[in-house]
Amino acid sequence: MEERQNNATKTISMVMIVTLIGKVLGLYRDRLLAIHYSVGMEANAFFTASRIPRVFFDAVFASAIAACFIPVFSEYLEKKGKKEAFRFAGNFITVMALLTAALTLLGMAFPQALVAVFADYADPRTTALAASLTRIMFPTVLFSGIAFSLVGVLQAQDHFTAPALMSAASNLVIILYFLLLDSKLGIYGLALAYLAGWLLQGLIQLPPLVRLGCRFRPDPNFRSEGMKKVFALMGPVMVSTWVQPINLVINSRFGSRLYDGAGVAALEYSTNLYLVIAGTFILSITNVIFPRLSRLTAGGQQGQFRDTIRQTVHSSLFFVLPMSAGLMVVARPLISFIYGGREFGDFATQITSTALVWVSLGMAGYALQNILSRAYFAKQDGRTPLVAGALSIGVNILLCALLMDRFQVAGLALASAVSSTVYALLLLLPMERGGEGILDRDMVLDLVKMAAAALAMGLCAHLVLTGLTPLLPGGKLGELLCLGLCALAGVAVYFLLALVLGLQEARLTANLIKQLRKRG
Repeated sequence: MEERQNNATKTISMVMIVTLIGKVLGLYRDRLLAIHYSVGMEANAFFTASRIPRVFFDAVFASAIAACFIPVFSEYLEKKGKKEAFRFAGNFITVMALLTAALTLLGMAFPQALVAVFADYADPRTTALAASLTRIMFPTVLFSGIAFSLVGVLQAQDHFTAPALMSAASNLVIILYFLLLDSKLGIYGLALAYLAGWLLQGLIQLPPLVRLGCRFRPDPNFRSEGMKKVFALMGPVMVSTWVQPINLVINSRFGSRLYDGAGVAALEYSTNLYLVIAGTFILSITNVIFPRLSRLTAGGQQGQFRDTIRQTVHSSLFFVLPMSAGLMVVARPLISFIYGGREFGDFATQITSTALVWVSLGMAGYALQNILSRAYFAKQDGRTPLVAGALSIGVNILLCALLMDRFQVAGLALASAVSSTVYALLLLLPMERGGEGILDRDMVLDLVKMAAAALAMGLCAHLVLTGLTPLLPGGKLGELLCLGLCALAGVAVYFLLALVLGLQEARLTANLIKQLRKRG
């Protein structure tokens, strides 16, 4: 048991490091985009155009791959062996390729209608540019469908390195474009660079698949046993996974009415940074535990299933709560350090950091919804996430309409945070009522301790920020020193308080440090 936990910890750590590298490269990619295009017309059009194919893929196909394919493929591996599992995988990949190709052709044929749904720009030039860029970038739906299908095969067999490298590979392509070609090819060349990056994400999955002995044959059979199971799960699961992409579309459409369209870029920059910080940790964990949850469900091991969910939630919130508090405090210097410079001036920094402050309130909800939705999907239950997701989308629309005029970009970011939290609570409550929940007296007490320690950490970081800012040099060096000192002081306070309060993760960390000192 201990050896299995150590292996899982090593796998999560490795995946987290590789994912972090990709996310850091993504931040540098976004910095290059910010200093070249800021929150101007080309940036807003590009963000809308790049969002459209991603939303279509996330809403229609990501659910089938992540939430439906892996449980069925895991069931094949457990009960029918690798040969039948790979035959089903070939069938699934073929069907996904055909469906995504059809959607790609439709998207390229009607980009103007899609842009009209996703944005409401007052400037017709922005709308026209967004439509042209959408036509160029829509094949990312096809490339994503194939790439993520291959990822599903690897993750179901506990191979996570190549999938984790996807982001790094595509971001490197885009970074090289900015450094070498952007001055010559401009925004249209950037769209092609993004397209090339997505193609590369699929290609890097092939070598590990070959090493595993995977052999796929084209099999466009929509009525095979495996595909029937996938389609049976796909309907409710698909709707339930619409929450995040649809909420992003809603917020972006409202944002296109702010600051001459600059609200789109402000929300995109802040959301990307938020997902780097939250997503690196959360998605690394959920990508590793989901195949395990699927196998535990297939094997009828409900006790281990519940314990895995409980421990994952506990450990995730131990790290996520201080992340949320710290990010809210240092939002402005962080945005200025990462994106500031050249075209990205004070106004862009102000609206982007404001969005980041308020969207960070929903980080705990974002973590919980990702973990708990995987638990439902592993049990092949899509109905509960469907209902919870629909309600949370309604909450987001209502709050955007109520808050935008008065609070502008802050209101849209707050609406997103509240929506994530509502979604998480609506997933948690049925588990508690059904006797499969994770909340008992000890868990609630630990969550209160984590929240108190995170609050103290945020206060400490705020004091350091306000006290040191006048004393530090200006420019990027001063911002880096300020961020580093705030982080060090905040982490020290949080860890010490967590240790005093007796939180398990703090004790484990302290013991690990002692062991490393002894070995040294």
